This record gives sequence, C-alpha cells and structure tokens, in this order.
Amino acid sequence: MATEPAAPDAAMMVGPKALARFLETADTSMLEGVFSAGDVVILENFPPHVFTGQAGLAHWRELMTRHVGAIGDLRHTFGPPQDFGRTGDTVYFSLPTRWTGVRDGKPFDEDGGWSFTQVLEDGAWRIRAYGWSVTRFVQ
Repeated sequence: MATEPAAPDAAMMVGPKALARFLETADTSMLEGVFSAGDVVILENFPPHVFTGQAGLAHWRELMTRHVGAIGDLRHTFGPPQDFGRTGDTVYFSLPTRWTGVRDGKPFDEDGGWSFTQVLEDGAWRIRAYGWSVTRFVQ
C-alpha cells in the first residue's frame, strides 16, 4: 500500500514557483498553464480582494501586473510547505513566503503565506484557488 506524501512534489510546486516568478518579473507569459481552466478563486490584499472565475483571473492579472511593475528588485524565498493534503485530483498546502524589494524608493521586507488548492488537469497541477496573507511587513 502506497503512503501519501507529506509535502507537495516537484510537479505540484510548478504553479507556485511560476506565480512567484511572474510577480518578480511582471512577465505574464510565466502564467501560461498555471491556473485551472475552471472556476478560479483568488484572495489578495488589494481591492477588490476577491477575484473569481476566469474574468476575475483576467482582472487580477491586469491589476497584479501593474502592482508588481511599481516594485523594484522584487525577490521571494519559500519556506517549507505546510499542512499538505491530497484528496484524489485535488491538493492543498500552505507555503510560507518572504518578499523583499523596493517600493517608492524604500526597501521593504514582507513575510506571509499562501494557501493553495490545486487540481490535476490535463496531466498537470493547476492552481484552482490561492489566498495571500501578510504576517509581517517592515519598510
């Protein structure tokens, strides 16, 4: 009997890593194939805070591209994934994340966490939902 993994495997980390690289570069091509073709839900710390469906995803992409375009030298580091669970073709985990960069000429250091729900679609893990939460911000 196979045991369930205790953490996301490399294939499950493809989406979160591509999402982080998009945030660092504002290169929307990084998002190709990252999100589910289904009913996506994103919770963010900027208005309107909740983005739903494919129209919401398009709106999020537009606003986030503008948002990260105003940040210089944005870099991330991931901590070890937490609270991993899998049910069939759906996985959940949280991912501690640290961001550093420069906004309005001032360096900042931000800790937070992403919670991800991903679904297996066409042989790849796609982000179905994520929520971002800041736990510490220093500027």
